Amino acid sequence: MALQGPEELGEQVEEPEDLDDQDASSISPAEEITLPPGPGGDEEPEEALLLPWDRFSAWLHCICVVGFDLELGQAVEVRKTSICYLSFPDSNSGCLGDTQFCFRFRQGSNRKSSLGCFLETTDRDAPPCLKREQGHYYGYVYFRQVRDKSLKRGYFQKSLVLISKLPYVTFFHSLLKIMAPEYFEKQEPCLEAACNDIDRWPTPHPGRILTLPIMGVVIKVRIPTCYDKPGTSQLVQSAQSDSQVSIVLPTIHEVDLFRCFYPVFFHIQMLWELVLLGEALVVMAPSPAESSDTVLALVSCISPLRYCSDFRPYFTIHDSEFKEYTTRTQAPPSVILGVTNPFFAKTLQHWPHIIRIGDMKQAGEMAKQMKVKKLKNLKTLDSKPGVYTAYKPYLNKDEEIIKQLQKGVQQKRPSAAQNAILRRYFLELTQSFIIPLERYVASLMPLQKSISPWKSPPQLRPFIQQDFMKTLEKAGPQLTSRLKGDWIGLYRNFLKSPNFDGWFRNRRREMTQKLEALHLEALCEEVSKKGGREGGRECKEQLPVRPGTVAKLRAHIEAVILALPEDLQGILHKPSTP
Repeated sequence: MALQGPEELGEQVEEPEDLDDQDASSISPAEEITLPPGPGGDEEPEEALLLPWDRFSAWLHCICVVGFDLELGQAVEVRKTSICYLSFPDSNSGCLGDTQFCFRFRQGSNRKSSLGCFLETTDRDAPPCLKREQGHYYGYVYFRQVRDKSLKRGYFQKSLVLISKLPYVTFFHSLLKIMAPEYFEKQEPCLEAACNDIDRWPTPHPGRILTLPIMGVVIKVRIPTCYDKPGTSQLVQSAQSDSQVSIVLPTIHEVDLFRCFYPVFFHIQMLWELVLLGEALVVMAPSPAESSDTVLALVSCISPLRYCSDFRPYFTIHDSEFKEYTTRTQAPPSVILGVTNPFFAKTLQHWPHIIRIGDMKQAGEMAKQMKVKKLKNLKTLDSKPGVYTAYKPYLNKDEEIIKQLQKGVQQKRPSAAQNAILRRYFLELTQSFIIPLERYVASLMPLQKSISPWKSPPQLRPFIQQDFMKTLEKAGPQLTSRLKGDWIGLYRNFLKSPNFDGWFRNRRREMTQKLEALHLEALCEEVSKKGGREGGRECKEQLPVRPGTVAKLRAHIEAVILALPEDLQGILHKPSTP
């Protein structure tokens, strides 16, 4: 397949040498597009310091246009090739009309955003699953294929792709529904206008209700925070005075779990276990849209726990990680792959867990009970939908949720209600699993009375697996879940997984920061008793504290002094006599 390279608006994707070959046209916003200053008035103080295109960069890395050209061939470099192939459905998919899906790819090395510190601040209050990606980019695709007799191939084929670090799947798909049809009709000038609009947006701060104008339409959204109660969505209400608001999005990231899992919903509990344990999974689907939605549904089914392994909503044989992920010389890595090419049925036949997804458009009919099939039954080209694995779940099957969902199908319960039931089920299951771990980790925190201004901050006690396992007898998931089974075995396996490692690293970092903050408060309190610089010097001489702590303390003292009347400032700033 021959593809024309992406035409870019905004920054270049990760490595300029990979994305700027002779076949790609490029517009550098800083040079080519003149922008009026960003919005003023009610913006946050830190946002007032942002330069032109900083706001754009807070939302998007770049915008790519990928077209199909019969004559250019494949003379493009590695990263551009990945984006080009990931932006088009496989030839066998037969996606006529408009198709939306997303992909994810690795970030190249040696590139860091100049907005690093600022973006970390905006990310601080985000839930784990909505934090900005560190090592990967998302590509959100709007692909159009329509008959056009004027073209050699007989079809118009083009994709508009938004590249971002933000996992706001629903938001960016909604944004593309506005941008892409306009672009296909009016071409490049309307993309320049869209970039101008995006660079006027406020930055994506969790907890704020954001009003985002784009190409004559206004989107209103709220980005969730880590302080929101899990399972609740604080819907943005459109007031009568908001006459300009055209679209109010109830969520920025959630996919329709029931629609995605419908083809295999008899096995949802087993799939939850496989994702929780970071098992190697491949989803074989008829189209990139169904592939990417199903992978994203799998990743989100363990929410509010963050999935810490790699996942590729849409993966092709042209991906730079193809050899790494399909080798038979070692066990498959901890990754979830979404594929559509039948070639993968043979290439990934050695993988331990394979999910075949049929056409999701038939989700209105009653799903048939599908047994888990052994992998040896997986034919190369024409396997039936189902789950192919030798995995034996640790927990007994929950028949109640299956009956509830089946009843909903029979009674034609709205899809949104079915989705809410399934999302709540997964949330309660994950919370029942994680609460004993949270309780045990909290017990590793030193008592507050052990924090002294005359000693170094106390250390967290180590996580000892045997001690944790002992707590499960009286304070395990049986307190909150009706499910029976080998919970101990599930925990033992989970403690070896990347998901536990990621979760515990995050909790340990949060608790260490809390200890340091409490220690600094104790220091400040002691210094306020001693008074001024003398107390600061005494702390430095007597306490075995790290230089950073002393610097923080000195800055705190300086801020207190500067808040005083000038005459007092002069007294306190006098050099002390020996």
